Amino acid sequence: MSIRGVSSDWIDILSGVPQGSVLGQVLFLTFINDLDSGIRSWILKFADDTKIFNRVSCTADVERLQQDLDTLITWSQKWQMLFNVSKCKFMHVGTMQLERQYFMNDQTLEVVTQEKDLEVLISNDLKVSQQCQQAYNRGSRIPGLLHRTIQYKHIDTVLRASKVKSNTSRLFD
Repeated sequence: MSIRGVSSDWIDILSGVPQGSVLGQVLFLTFINDLDSGIRSWILKFADDTKIFNRVSCTADVERLQQDLDTLITWSQKWQMLFNVSKCKFMHVGTMQLERQYFMNDQTLEVVTQEKDLEVLISNDLKVSQQCQQAYNRGSRIPGLLHRTIQYKHIDTVLRASKVKSNTSRLFD
């Protein structure tokens, strides 16, 4: 392909996809398209992030989930795209007491009670209180900083410091 008569030189690629290439994302998605082959659990794939989950109510369900983890490892070894097992985690959601350890590549998966996924905090009780607390903390940083550092708290000063439009000054009356 050339643009205005100028083209780049060809280069041999021994593995992977050149970073920054236009087709990189499409090639990656095509490459991992069969990742879920043989997986009996639910599977979610987003970019380079994979999640598998299933209801576990008996020991057969536990074994099925472990077999699915083993299937993922087999796929990753076959295609030489290994999982970073140290980043893989397990979360038990619900009240069933059928908790057990799961393994990938003979490494025990870390058990967590909450995990951030796409900037949303998911907890094992599925309550949103921790997410709300985080949002509140983030939202009160700047006002708290302004309150602690500005001694002369005239409304124009506070509005300029926080870059709020002056038509909201009626909120402070």
